[in-house]
Amino acid sequence: MKKKLSVVILNWNGKEMLRNFLPSVLKHSTIEGVEICVADNDSTDDSCAMLTQEFPNVRIIKLDRNYGFAEGYNRALTEVDATYTLLLNSDVEVTEGWLPPLLNYMEQHPEVAACQPKLLSWKQKSNFEYAGACGGFIDKYGYPFCRGRIMATTERDDGQYDEIVPIFWATGAALMIRTEEYRINGGLDNRFFAHMEEIDLCWRLRSRGKKIVCIPKSKVYHVGGATLNKENPRKTYLNFRNNLLMLYKNLSEKELKPILYTRMILDGVAALQFLLKGEWRNAKAVWKAHHDFKDMRPMYIAIRKENLKKTCVTYISERTNWSILFRYYIQGKKRFCQLVN
Repeated sequence: MKKKLSVVILNWNGKEMLRNFLPSVLKHSTIEGVEICVADNDSTDDSCAMLTQEFPNVRIIKLDRNYGFAEGYNRALTEVDATYTLLLNSDVEVTEGWLPPLLNYMEQHPEVAACQPKLLSWKQKSNFEYAGACGGFIDKYGYPFCRGRIMATTERDDGQYDEIVPIFWATGAALMIRTEEYRINGGLDNRFFAHMEEIDLCWRLRSRGKKIVCIPKSKVYHVGGATLNKENPRKTYLNFRNNLLMLYKNLSEKELKPILYTRMILDGVAALQFLLKGEWRNAKAVWKAHHDFKDMRPMYIAIRKENLKKTCVTYISERTNWSILFRYYIQGKKRFCQLVN
């Protein structure tokens, strides 16, 4: 029988993380038609044995190797038969009543393809969490930011962003999406492996006329950085490379060349800053990201053509026509409400 919602948690060697956070998901997700699944990326830490013994009500989807975040979810969703799927990180603590606001809104708004809850920091629960906060936006040059988080600055949650608003992207840490929309729009790009893949998917959804919203009445707490911390060169590489691939896949012909040229300059400045701080491995990661982007670009020619062909919305209001770097570093605007005003 088809489920209403499958909550799918992707795991790779995260046995202790599951022990810590899965109980909150089970406790606060007891709604008829909702199943909790753990998709295991071929863990070697006995995660599956622990789940079988300690959480027998959790459905385990075993994958034959570590496919990363993107392809791991793509493969897991082939095993899902539900109207909605909620991609949930293993380091997320959910709260009482977190699911009904999301489900009710999606039921009442068929034009909305995806949504996210308010994402707060598990380590500092009064503050928004970096990876999604209260809904994601993107600037002209492809730099993402959020209600409640701009660059490295996270705000305290004082209820200032508690209204439901349309957003450009929903965080992959807690992303509810119509399962059919996920499938027909290509899911997550498996070549990304990890990082930026949810923004890329949301860009496709928005350009094809679908809406995405943040529903702050639903609240969860995210540890963040559980796999790779912010200073990890591998994370730097994936963020820069995947961001460039995302731009190539989705930008219009008119914008593509000038924006990629500008990004070469801006990313060069970022690499120089890493060098000045003595972070030579991160500087090298930026250079490698641009090198590999050029090598990978031919693989995306057909995908880019398909995206442009299916685009029916040429102006997306949640993508700004200005630079977040200028407003943040030059104008000193550190809060989302300052950008709006």
